[in-house]
Amino acid sequence: MKSRLPFGKINPHILGRLIAKYTGQDPRIVIGPGVGEDATIIDMGDIYLVAKTDPITHVTSEVGYYAVHINANDIAAMGGKPLWFLATVLMPPKSDERTVENIFSQISKACKTLGVSYCGGHTEVTRCVNIPVVVGQMLGEVNKSELKPSSAAQPGDDLIMTKAAAIEGTAIIALEKAKELKAHFEKRLILLAQGYLRQPGISILKEASVAASFAEVHALHDPTEGGIATGIYELAAASRLGVEVYRERIPVSEETERLCEHFGVDPLGVFASGSLLIGAAPSVSDALLGALRREGIAADRIGIFVEKKKGMTLIKDSKATPLPVYHQDELSKIFG
Repeated sequence: MKSRLPFGKINPHILGRLIAKYTGQDPRIVIGPGVGEDATIIDMGDIYLVAKTDPITHVTSEVGYYAVHINANDIAAMGGKPLWFLATVLMPPKSDERTVENIFSQISKACKTLGVSYCGGHTEVTRCVNIPVVVGQMLGEVNKSELKPSSAAQPGDDLIMTKAAAIEGTAIIALEKAKELKAHFEKRLILLAQGYLRQPGISILKEASVAASFAEVHALHDPTEGGIATGIYELAAASRLGVEVYRERIPVSEETERLCEHFGVDPLGVFASGSLLIGAAPSVSDALLGALRREGIAADRIGIFVEKKKGMTLIKDSKATPLPVYHQDELSKIFG
């Protein structure tokens, strides 16, 4: 009997096998599909085209906003600028015109904020979904000298993280579980957590632009499903490196800590959009941290990349344990 796949990301070993077996490599594809890479890079002559697709399947009230920003983040995490957005919008039975228009409006407003053109897609009502699902496709460009793939981190690079863990997941919990939370938490905390969508925000375009301006920044990665811990694993794996991560240096806000504790989930394994992971030469780390903070972006040096043979470890209270990897995001414990 064949084993069933669990909800969430497919195990990277299975995914890696499928990618190797079934995806082709046109000679103009500079970076193709791979575990840990944020987007595909295609050589267009003077410039690289950056292409990404990502579905939003876990939120309903702000699904259009999420779809734009999540896909734009992956373009920015390659050092690129997002420019064109297409969306496939799948609506459940009994959807009404007002709901569809609200999603279109969210997509349009988010695109305009980022200077992106909403230029195509497909929309239908289908029995295959029970909540609105938006599958976004973002295209952008990057100068060849400014490409920052996940696979380019080097041994000895500092691992730098912006903002805090589980920004996206905190917003999802607070928005989708608002009624339940009212009985356990003060209104101020719930409102703050709901506002995480925009403050500190799930977009990483500003910090990616700052980081990409440093030649000695070698790699960027946008952690999403599976949280900060899984994002770190993906970045190290893509670069064929090990990594040492210091748990006490990973910032977790009070709102995130309390909501995750209430539901019994690890904030390191909760949807992490809003934070950018950076592999930077130690010689520029202080300058980079200063540049980020001058832009109002919190950032911390949370670890160091090491040779692959040293493995991936999480160091807490001076004790080293294997870095946890959440192929199934911790939010699945809350939402199923």
